[in-house]
Amino acid sequence: MPKTTPNLWFDTQAEEAAEFYVGIFPNSRITAITHYGEAGPGKAGTVLTVEYELDGQTYIGINGGPQFTFDEAISFLIECADQDEIDYYWTKLTEGGEEGPCGWLKDKYGLSWQVAPTGMTELLNGPDPERGQRAMKAMFGMKKIDIAGLMAAADGTGG
Repeated sequence: MPKTTPNLWFDTQAEEAAEFYVGIFPNSRITAITHYGEAGPGKAGTVLTVEYELDGQTYIGINGGPQFTFDEAISFLIECADQDEIDYYWTKLTEGGEEGPCGWLKDKYGLSWQVAPTGMTELLNGPDPERGQRAMKAMFGMKKIDIAGLMAAADGTGG
C-alpha cells in the first residue's frame, strides 16, 4: 500500500505548530520547509509547507490561509502505555487548547486529539459485554482518561 501522509491546513502557523508538536513527541524532527515564491499565492518568502516527523510518522503542515479550519471530524489517536503518558500528552496538548469528553481534546491550533490507553478497544469490546459497558459508562463521565477509574468501573468495583 502506498504511504499516506496527513496534510494539515493552517492559516499561517504551520511552522509554529510543527515546532510545538516536535517538542512534545519523542524522536521527532522538522525535515523540510518550503517557501512561497514570486508566483504566490502567499507572500514571497513566507513559509508554504513544513514537513515533520512525530516519532516516525510524517506530517505536512501547509500555510494555506484562513479558508479552512480544523474540526472534530478528524482527530489523531495517541495510544498511551500508562497513566503517566496520558497525563503528559494531555497536559502538553491542552496548553492553550481545550479539554473535551472521553479523552478528546483540541490543541491551541484547533486540531483534535484522542489520548487513550493502549488496549481501550479490547476493554470496551472484549468478551464480557457488561464489563465493556461499565467501562464505557465511566469513560463518558471523564475528560482526561483515568485508567484506574476506568478499570475499577469495568471490574465493578468503582465509578
